[in-house]
Amino acid sequence: MNNQRRRIIQWATGAVGTLALRAIIEDPDCELVGLYVHGADKVGRDAGELAGLPIRTGIAATNDASLLHGIAADCVVYTAVGETRAREAITEIASLLRSGKNVVSTSMMNLIHPASANPKVTATLAAACREGRTTLFTNGIDPGFSGDLMPLAALQLCERVDSIRVQELADYGTHPDGSWAIPFGFGMTPDAPAPILSPGVPTLFWGGMVRLLADALRVTLDEITETTERFVATERFAVPMVTIEPGTVSAIRFEVAGIVAGKPVIVAEHVTRTRADQAPHWPMPPAGHGSVHRVVIEGSPPLTLDLTLRAGPSGRGGVLATAMRVVNAIPAVCDAPAGLLSVLDLPLVTGQGLFR
Repeated sequence: MNNQRRRIIQWATGAVGTLALRAIIEDPDCELVGLYVHGADKVGRDAGELAGLPIRTGIAATNDASLLHGIAADCVVYTAVGETRAREAITEIASLLRSGKNVVSTSMMNLIHPASANPKVTATLAAACREGRTTLFTNGIDPGFSGDLMPLAALQLCERVDSIRVQELADYGTHPDGSWAIPFGFGMTPDAPAPILSPGVPTLFWGGMVRLLADALRVTLDEITETTERFVATERFAVPMVTIEPGTVSAIRFEVAGIVAGKPVIVAEHVTRTRADQAPHWPMPPAGHGSVHRVVIEGSPPLTLDLTLRAGPSGRGGVLATAMRVVNAIPAVCDAPAGLLSVLDLPLVTGQGLFR
């Protein structure tokens, strides 16, 4: 791996992008050379100000993509929203790749395992990588490192594996944005639409993680199935996200399972609650924690690996971890062969340079 200083462009300054921008500015091995923003109120402002730092970098934010395409850079950290604007995101990422810039991204999460993504999308991005001789790596938290790095680390301790279960067990009720309740159907009757539970949606986003682990284990899956459940509250209560009435949904659970010989061998499971005491018969985080990312391996030895992310100085432990997963991968991605990568294609990303 080269130890040269990397020239970096940050693309978007939402929750994840702002923390990625701060990390890039403060990393002595990175040189910020460009910043793209969507909001007109951010255009022209210094990157240091937008990152919440008491310094000025001399890099002004712009919403003119053509200016950034012409800048020489080793990598773009792409953190713009992707799933609700997929066509625009793919166009932007492909343009950056064609311009000769590697991209690490927290958007379009089905690209965590490119072989599982839409073939038309991957064909477009692969062609852009060939033209620009560049590399694209997508990751995050879930889907992301909770479903690839964590189980891959645990697998290194095993003699035999019978099954892997990757879980997110979380209390979302404290989230201040009420719009987050809508995709889960929280506060609605059990027969109301809940986009995240719609047929095919869990597999669309978490099936790639299941297939990635199957690739790692060299397991051929017979099929991938999904199941969904809703838990209905018996009393009224209010949390920052939503007010729950009796008879409305207060917790949901879904599984995406890779099946071999009729048995689930690789499973992604989510249990999402609006209050910690809802659906007490479903898996729970450790006592005293609102959420956990957990890997459970049955085999020899059987083991459980729990990850809890505390708020820390940023106040947003999970968001910061999402940003740092891709920022810390920049050197390995820049040194990798051109193309679309998963975690299986990269060397272990260590903590080199983080102690400072």
